[in-house]
Amino acid sequence: MNFQKKPTYFGITPPVSLKQPEEYEITATQKLIDTLANYEQYETPEEAHKRQIVLGKIDQIFKDFVLKISVKNGLPESLAQEVGGKIFTFGSYRLGVHGRGSDIDTLCVAPKHVKREDFFDKMYEILKARPEVSEISVVSEAYVPVIKFVFSDIHIDLLFARLGESEVPETLDLSDDRLLRNLDERCVRSLNGSRVTDDILRLVPNVEAFRTALRCIKVWAKARAIYSNVMGFFGGVAWAIVVARVCQMFPNAAAGSIVAKFFRIMHDWDWPQPVLLKQIEDGPLQVRVWNPRIYPQDKAHRMPVITPAYPCMCSTHNVTQSTQLVQMQEFERAAEIADKIVVGQELWTTLFQKNDFFTRYKNYLQIVASAEDADAQMKWGGLVESKLRQLVMKLELVDNLEIAHPYIKGFEKSHSCQTELEKYNAYHGTNNTGESEPIEPITIYTTTFYIGLGVMKKDPSNPSSQTNRQLNLSWPISEFAKLVKSWDQYDVEKMDIEIKPIKRQDLPIDLFDESEKQKIIKKRQKTKTRTLVDTPPQKKQKMKEEKEKPVEKEEKTYAAVVQQDRVGNYKGVVDATEKKEIKLKFN
Repeated sequence: MNFQKKPTYFGITPPVSLKQPEEYEITATQKLIDTLANYEQYETPEEAHKRQIVLGKIDQIFKDFVLKISVKNGLPESLAQEVGGKIFTFGSYRLGVHGRGSDIDTLCVAPKHVKREDFFDKMYEILKARPEVSEISVVSEAYVPVIKFVFSDIHIDLLFARLGESEVPETLDLSDDRLLRNLDERCVRSLNGSRVTDDILRLVPNVEAFRTALRCIKVWAKARAIYSNVMGFFGGVAWAIVVARVCQMFPNAAAGSIVAKFFRIMHDWDWPQPVLLKQIEDGPLQVRVWNPRIYPQDKAHRMPVITPAYPCMCSTHNVTQSTQLVQMQEFERAAEIADKIVVGQELWTTLFQKNDFFTRYKNYLQIVASAEDADAQMKWGGLVESKLRQLVMKLELVDNLEIAHPYIKGFEKSHSCQTELEKYNAYHGTNNTGESEPIEPITIYTTTFYIGLGVMKKDPSNPSSQTNRQLNLSWPISEFAKLVKSWDQYDVEKMDIEIKPIKRQDLPIDLFDESEKQKIIKKRQKTKTRTLVDTPPQKKQKMKEEKEKPVEKEEKTYAAVVQQDRVGNYKGVVDATEKKEIKLKFN
């Protein structure tokens, strides 16, 4: 009788190489560990203890919440005490690759009588009332709904899942696929965060090498501004899976070598061929499993990285044409650097050099989400951020635009306003000057996002491309404004969104580090004081006329705009996107 021998390797294919690391590779790995320590990627014992205390408090808060909801739903208190409720960690903390200041991804699992609305309303209010909690916001519209907050200086992302069981014991094991029975997709996605993390650790041949390599990739991806699932790049889960896959291919390799091989493999990967840690499994439950042969949405995924836990899902469904291009460029850059690092010709710090996003493009799109209340702005800014990928995809359809590159985070700011013009500037991200009527002091809270606009190069074989061209941004901007303003919590009196093109030289100086500011300021001053010696006569005359224009006219213009806003048309800039074309000219 023939018995088929079960493969002893990790992954869906045999290893590429079983070679043991050379001495120079071990040396490169130790230098990597030392560099990561300098980048504060390893927390102290005191910090680890503090995290455990915070998680213990959140666990108790959640159990008390479940108890209150149970009693409210009519359960006797003696029975309500027994229904339980439990938290699980996942993501970087559970993987063991978190550093100082890292957030903790946490899942709250409740019995079936606790509704999602209870959690995102009542649990939110309970947390908000705690003295240790700050910066709390709810993003209930996200693909995976979440409560974000800071608890005793530790950032927490809190997810929720309700099981189809009447009790949640302390011994609950989330690896049991039967727990997914009769759950909605949002609960399944939330549960899978923890299930996927545990599967990844089970599917790598050398956990310590995996952890060191993943720490490196995380530092690199954040430095190069390509670490953000919500903005269309790989998120934490995706980075962990692709690193784990390379570990499977080279099970005996040192972490430094895994990093070098990782960049080359990812750059040369045959996308949209999926990255898998194990074969996709069908299960007995009526839940959707990633399958591009059945689902058109799955077939459209550009860089599919598939989660190993049932039901398998694509962790990179947000990747767009532009974000894929940016990531491929970064893989290529990193591969060249990492090859030199491993053989001692370059330092690991070179790999982690800061991105050049705010100097890479000549033109950007500035999106300013604002509100007159700090709590409202937390929600409003989070909503705009969660939808920004929709704007990127619309921009990708604009003629002559090669890339719409979103920055991975928004910039938060509070503006103390004492005049109408200051209020106008805060709402619209401008820096206008001039006389204006005083108002009762008010604080405007803003979150500003940026998208780099890469224009297609001129085609020498096409005469029409040699003339001046323009980007018509009217449709993407107006459609996005309509989308976010359709939010059921949007307050037209207290919230606003301003979307406009902005040139590189007009970007706010506070976007740059202290080491960069002096260089930027000096360059801008040089541009402003440039002489007219080499300027053509017609342009020279026009510049002279512009320079000689009276300042008073400009001030009156701004004053008139503010006066109009004061009588109730403060949202005029956004509304105008629906009435007139917004075009960006370029050569």
